Amino acid sequence: MDIKYVTISDLNRYIKAKFDMDTHLNHVYLKGEISNFKHHTRGHFYFTLKDENSRIAAVMFASSAKSVAFEPEDGMKVLVSGRIALYEATGSYQIYVDSMELDGIGNLYLEFERLKKELAKEGLFDREHKKVIPKFPKKIGIITAPTGAAIRDILSTIKRRYPICETILFPALVQGTGAKESVVKQLNKAQEYDLDVIICGRGGGSIEDLWAFNEEIVARAIYNSKIPVISAVGHEIDFTIADYVADLRAPTPTGAAEMAVPNLVDLKSLIDQYKIRANEAVTNIIKKNRIKLESLQNSFVLKNPLSLYEIKEQKLDSYIDYLNQYMTNKLNHAKLMYEKVINNKILISPQSMFDKKKHQYELLLKTIEVLNPMKLLSSGYSIVKFNGKVIKNSHDVNLEDVVDIELSEGKLKCSVIGKEDKNG
Repeated sequence: MDIKYVTISDLNRYIKAKFDMDTHLNHVYLKGEISNFKHHTRGHFYFTLKDENSRIAAVMFASSAKSVAFEPEDGMKVLVSGRIALYEATGSYQIYVDSMELDGIGNLYLEFERLKKELAKEGLFDREHKKVIPKFPKKIGIITAPTGAAIRDILSTIKRRYPICETILFPALVQGTGAKESVVKQLNKAQEYDLDVIICGRGGGSIEDLWAFNEEIVARAIYNSKIPVISAVGHEIDFTIADYVADLRAPTPTGAAEMAVPNLVDLKSLIDQYKIRANEAVTNIIKKNRIKLESLQNSFVLKNPLSLYEIKEQKLDSYIDYLNQYMTNKLNHAKLMYEKVINNKILISPQSMFDKKKHQYELLLKTIEVLNPMKLLSSGYSIVKFNGKVIKNSHDVNLEDVVDIELSEGKLKCSVIGKEDKNG
C-alpha cells in the first residue's frame, strides 16, 4: 500500500476550509479578558482573549476597529463577536473580531464619561450658572423615594436642626424602569411651589441603582430649575451627572439636609456672641464719651468761658490794625505814582495821543507805497521772468529762450536774441 504524504500548506488549507464551512464558527460571541494588546500603526488591533482556563488569539482590522467607542487595554473585560478561522501561515486558529464592547458596567462608565464631557462642553457645569442656596429657607422641597433611609435621614436632620422650616415631599421612583421620568416629573412639579430650595437624591447603591441620576433628561431638568437644587445621591464616594449640574452637591442625604438649613443651636450661640460684642461695644463707647465729657468739664475754656472771647477779641484787633496799615501803605504808594506822572509830564490828552497815532500811520503808508513793485513798474521799469523765476543775471537764460516781461499794464513774451554781461 502506497503512503501519500501531503505538505503542511495543503493540510492547513484543508483545515481552514473546514473552519470556513462550519456555520457554528462563522459567527460566534465570546467574552473574556484582553491581554497582550497591540494597536498597529495601520489601525489594526492584535490581542489575546482569555478566561481562567483558556485563551485565543484575536485580530480586529482597522475597518472594524474604528467603530470601537473606547481604547482597549490589557485587563479589560470585553464582549466580542466575529468568526473563527485558521491562519494558514502558522496553522493556528484565531477569532477575527467584527465588534467589541465593554462587559457589564463598563458600558455604563463609558456612557457616563461621554455625557459628562458633552454637558461640560455645553457649560451646564459652569460655576456662573450655580444659584445661591438661601441661608434661612422657609420651605424645602424633597424629591426622593417616599420610603427608605434617605427620606428619614433628611426629615429628621431638618427637624433637629431647623424645626421652623416647612418640608414638602415630591415622591419619585429613584431606580429601575421609569425612574428618570419620575424624577423629571417631580422636578417640574416642584417649580409650581413657593420653595426656597430643593433636595433631590436617594441613598447609596450600585452604579446601576444610581443610574437614573446619570440620565441626560434628569441633568437638564436640574439645570433648568428656577429653584436652587442640592443633589444628594448615594454615598460620599458616589458621583453622578446630577452632582455636577446641581447648584450644590452633598455627599449624602443627611449632608444635603445639613447644607440646606442652619442649626438653631448654632444660631442661638451666634446671637449670644453678637449680644456680648454689642454690649461690649456700647460700654466702650459710653466709657470713651464719659472720659471726653470729664475732660471738657475740666478744660480751661469751660472753667473760664470769657477767656475764649478775650482771645478772639485780641485776634480781631490784630486783624483791624493790619488792614489799616495795609490800606495806608496802598494809598501812599498810589500818591507817589501820581506825583511821578505829573512831574515827568507823562500824562497826555486823548487828542494828542490820536494825533501821534495818525502821524505814525501816514509814515507807514508812505513806506509801503515806496516799496510797492507796481509803483516801480509805472515808472517805466519791468520784471523779466523765465519759467516763473525772476531773471537777475544774463547767465540765467540762453539764446532763443522765451521770457515773460511784466509791465505796468500788460505782459510780453520775448525771445532772447542776444546777451551782454554787465561789464560789456
